Amino acid sequence: MTLRSLLLATVACGTALPALADVNVYTTRQPELIQPVIDAFTEQTGIAVNLAFVEEGIVERLTAEGARSPADLVMTVDIANLQQIVDAGVTQPVQSDVLEQAIPAELRDPNGLWFALTKRARIVYASQERVAEGEVTTYEDLADPKWQGRICTRSGVHNYNLALLSAVIAHHGEEYAREWAAGVKANLARKPEGGDRDQVLSIWQGECDISLGNTYYMGQMLKSEEQREAAESVRIEFPTFEDGGTHVNVSGVAMTTSAPNKDEALQLMEFLVSPEAQAIYAEENNEYPVRADAQVSELMASWGEFTPDTIGLTDVAGHRAAALRIMEEVNFDG
Repeated sequence: MTLRSLLLATVACGTALPALADVNVYTTRQPELIQPVIDAFTEQTGIAVNLAFVEEGIVERLTAEGARSPADLVMTVDIANLQQIVDAGVTQPVQSDVLEQAIPAELRDPNGLWFALTKRARIVYASQERVAEGEVTTYEDLADPKWQGRICTRSGVHNYNLALLSAVIAHHGEEYAREWAAGVKANLARKPEGGDRDQVLSIWQGECDISLGNTYYMGQMLKSEEQREAAESVRIEFPTFEDGGTHVNVSGVAMTTSAPNKDEALQLMEFLVSPEAQAIYAEENNEYPVRADAQVSELMASWGEFTPDTIGLTDVAGHRAAALRIMEEVNFDG
């Protein structure tokens, strides 16, 4: 019997207890991706969670609703999206020893305005046949002419690639980043198009040899009967920055300024970084936990270990405007 059922039974017997409030979540993530961990939370606490999928305009919606917003939490992907929500002034700081102990400092806002829940590395998919092991080394190396005509990627102004370029700026400055972006563009086998999974298909079809992509897409493709063969034609390589580690991005959560069910919302936030919830994320979505002691799936373990870059994601997000300007200046998608 869940806690909610127990309380309802108690009330039926004549003992009045305060009803458990629901938690209302606005999310840009497809609800099916987070439903398993939400179900686990409800089963453990008896607190229901209402997910509202907001594909676009989440900041505008929260701003328009203001103090009347029913949303307690907002969940999204990409550090730039999280920072945009914070900058709009629609979130409130959260102080929690549970969150601070579970999440490394570089994966949460220093003022408690957002917290990472999972990590995804921006890595390289490499052809098993045409790229030797160890041939992919650093992000900086992707601009080397030896890769001319061998790289494919999605749009340079997509959030995932803008975050990577923002990290390049954080490491080397804007002038170097502009030269790097131009160098990668010169090495493209075709104009940027499609999503990360489309790049794997392009490698499989012989259009290019390597591509940029997020780790979890590989897990999705290997679980797909239609895409498994293409996925098996590539392997994951973890490039690093010359003076750092592998670039990671995140999915994350923030509490809204309105938060009508603040206490219950905090319970959900803390549950989402528990070992149980982190293991569900890894097994179901092939996303890396933020907790160092959480288990990854067997599939993810087979990809090998990597050292995440230590530059704070808040610093990375701060270079997004410059990254967008550089991508437009070099006409990356042209």
